[in-house]
Amino acid sequence: MSFDHRDDTGARFGMWLFLYTEVILFSGLFLLYAIALVNFPQDYITASNKLNVWFGAANTVVLLTSSLTIALAITAIQRNQIRLCLNLCWATIALAVVFLINKYFEWSHEISLGIYPASPTLLEMGPGITSFFNLYYFTAGLHGLHVLIGAVLIAVVAVMVAKGKVTSERYVLLENSALYWHLVDLVWIFLFPLYYLII
Repeated sequence: MSFDHRDDTGARFGMWLFLYTEVILFSGLFLLYAIALVNFPQDYITASNKLNVWFGAANTVVLLTSSLTIALAITAIQRNQIRLCLNLCWATIALAVVFLINKYFEWSHEISLGIYPASPTLLEMGPGITSFFNLYYFTAGLHGLHVLIGAVLIAVVAVMVAKGKVTSERYVLLENSALYWHLVDLVWIFLFPLYYLII
C-alpha cells in the first residue's frame, strides 16, 4: 500500500500565503520610504543621484531575463523536456549570481566613497541623505538575501528534476520556486525606480 500523499493545491496555496507575508514585509519598507521621501524630498533626490543608475539598470535586465528563463523551465518540464528544463534552471541561477556579483561591485564602489550606513561622510550630509542610504542598504540587502535564497531553492529543485523526483506529472515544487523568484524580481522592479530614478 502506498502512503505517498500529494496535495498540489495545498502546496500552491501555502506558497501564496508565504508570498503574502513577503509582500507585507517589503510593503512596510516601502511605506517607510514614502514617509521619509515626504519629509526629505530634496535630500532624497541628492542621495539618489549618488547611485550609479547603470548598475541598477543592468541588474534590472538580469532579473527580468531570469524571470523568463524560470518561466520557460516550467513549460519545459510540462512538456517532459528534462534537459531543457535543467538548462533553464541553471541559467536562472547563473543570472542570480551575475546579479549578486554586480551588486558586490556596486556596493564596493559606494563604500570606497564613504557612502555606507553611519559613515562620517553620510553623517556630515544630514539626516535626509543618511535616511536614504540606511533604507537603501537595508532594503537592497534584504532583497539580495532573497536572491540568494531563491537561487539555492531553484538549485535544489533542479537536482530533484535531474533525479526524477520532479517530473511533468509532479512539478509543483518547480512552480512554487518560480513563484518565489517572480516575487524577488517584482520587488526589484519597485526598488530600481524608487532608489535610482528619483528626479
